[in-house]
This record gives sequence, C-alpha cells and structure tokens, in this order.
Amino acid sequence: MAKLILFHGTPDQIVRLAIDRGEEKHDYGKGFYLTEDPTLAKEWAVCRPNATNGWVHQFELDTDGLKILDFKENDVLAWLAELMKHRDAADSKRYRVLAGKFIEKYGVDTTNFDVIKGWRANASYFYIAKEFVRDNIDVEILEELLSLGGLGIQYCIKSKAAYAKLREIPDGLLTVDYAEFNDQYNQRDVTARKKMRELVDSDTNKVMNVFSTLLGR
Repeated sequence: MAKLILFHGTPDQIVRLAIDRGEEKHDYGKGFYLTEDPTLAKEWAVCRPNATNGWVHQFELDTDGLKILDFKENDVLAWLAELMKHRDAADSKRYRVLAGKFIEKYGVDTTNFDVIKGWRANASYFYIAKEFVRDNIDVEILEELLSLGGLGIQYCIKSKAAYAKLREIPDGLLTVDYAEFNDQYNQRDVTARKKMRELVDSDTNKVMNVFSTLLGR
C-alpha cells in the first residue's frame, strides 16, 4: 500500500494542513483525520446539526517509509484504551479511577507513529463504551458490536513526516448536500444502536469478562 487515496469530510471549503491541527479530545488526539470511504466522508462533512452543506477533500498519502499503527491488527482493548486517553465515556468517579488502570494495562505507546489507523468513535461508539464501563458488555462480543456500529475506518495524520507525504488532489473537491447525507448519517446511527442493543440483550453476551474484571487478570 505505497499510496492511498483518502477523503476528508468537513464543513470547510479550504483546509489547512499543520502539525498542530485538531483537538486533543478527538479519537486519537491532535491530527488530520481521513477515510478511504468517500460515502462516510460525506456523512462526516455534515454530521453537525447546523443545516449547512459540507465538503469532501480528496488526498493522496504516500505511505512509503511511514510508521503506521493499525488498531485492527491489535486487540480491540488497545483501541478502547487509546480512546480513553482522549475521550470520556462516562463521568462517574468509578470510571475515572478504572480508566487510568485500563489504559496502563492495555494502552499502546503511539508517540513514535506517523499515522494511526482504526475505527472512528462516532455516536454509536458511546453506547458501546458506556455499557462496557458499566460492566454490561462481555469483551467477547466487543468486536462484533463495533462491526454492527458501522463506525468506519479512519486515518489520523500525526507527524511532520506524514504531513509531508500528504497532498490534496486539486480536482478532487466535492460539495455535500446537508439534507441527504445528514439524514444518512443519522439513519446509520439509529440502525446501529438498534442492532447493538439486540446483541447486548442477547444470550451471546455472557457478561463474564467485563471492564472491571479485566483489570484483575
């Protein structure tokens, strides 16, 4: 995979590429987020409730020589630990105490990677995360839940080396209709949550290896 075609959904017609881009509270911290799926990029471009059209920018990433951390090649718990570093799944004292221990046990050191690849933590994710930290989800069904969520895979550009190998394709800019793709984004979330609730409530969810018990292994 020397070169990848990636898409960035945004409300902005012009984007600025800079190492300090983004917020620490995003899934993998500061960085520039893209996806290989143009449809998901369109949905992400208009996922805000402001009723304005968005844009999808097309980029080419030369991955030669870059260090890429792919969370799909790691345990799903490593991905959850990474999200816990940046995003809150619950505001309880119990969660705040246990999250630190969870990160220490399952977290991955991402500091030396140029690009991080993994699931996107959209609205559906927070249903999974909250139920997991409440000990209502067995770890054995976590990956299946993520597939039901249709979260999509995203790439986060983290280093100067990665930014240097990312270029926007001049004629790749697309406008995104808010009404069509915001509705599509919301419907995806509604469908995902319904399927997730059904799995969580099923006998497949043994509720044996849960958030708190994992810390005691």
